[in-house]
Amino acid sequence: MATIGYYHSIESFGLVDGPGVRSILFLSGCPFRCLYCHNPDTWNLEKNHPITPEEAYQKLARYSPYWGNNGGITISGGEPLFQLDFLIEFCKVAKRHNITIAIDTSGATFSTDPEYLKKFDELLKVSDLFLLDIKTVDPELHKKITGKDNANVLALFAYLDKKHYPIWVRHVLVPGLTDDDSLLDRTNAFLKQFHNIQRVEVLPYHTLGIIKYQNLGIPYRLEGVEPPSEERVKNAEDRLHIQDYPAYQK
Repeated sequence: MATIGYYHSIESFGLVDGPGVRSILFLSGCPFRCLYCHNPDTWNLEKNHPITPEEAYQKLARYSPYWGNNGGITISGGEPLFQLDFLIEFCKVAKRHNITIAIDTSGATFSTDPEYLKKFDELLKVSDLFLLDIKTVDPELHKKITGKDNANVLALFAYLDKKHYPIWVRHVLVPGLTDDDSLLDRTNAFLKQFHNIQRVEVLPYHTLGIIKYQNLGIPYRLEGVEPPSEERVKNAEDRLHIQDYPAYQK
């Protein structure tokens, strides 16, 4: 019997979600409730669409002419790891067609439990790249931002480094939350200990998701917070030394 997953939507042509042109499958479900989440409509499984791995691949494969030589499929969310069994089965289908897979994740559900790691290692064998979000290295601030501790997320960084699995790191810069200079320096020191990071990106906070909160009747908790200035974005990029990584691109 096929594994059933739940997805929110598909984007046919993405340019900022991994190497090359990529089509994106947005899975539903996430244990984090980030203050600046721009996809709150992906939080709950039951409010999204059921699908099998083969059906999902067929929907995405329609856009394969866009992918060229270095594009492929990115799985985003929500939190893709929230549906680990479906994710593994989907990646197996894509790999049978020699498609590269990037996984856009916050690491929210990662665990060092041996049974979990057995499945997780299976995922690593059939995927190519993690776009790994780091909210903050500070555990208390992480709880404020997401509602959860970050010990398992930091452990994920170490585990992927141990496995020599490539990652692109993404850091959302939010004025008043994650743009503190000393915090950026701590993040830089944390990242510098790993050898599998190919790229670090600073993503400026934006307010494009507010309309979704209004439509869902959910209070938006960063009301009044504006996107960071170009100067603060450049400062963050400098403090995180983004130019030092092999896949650096401006």
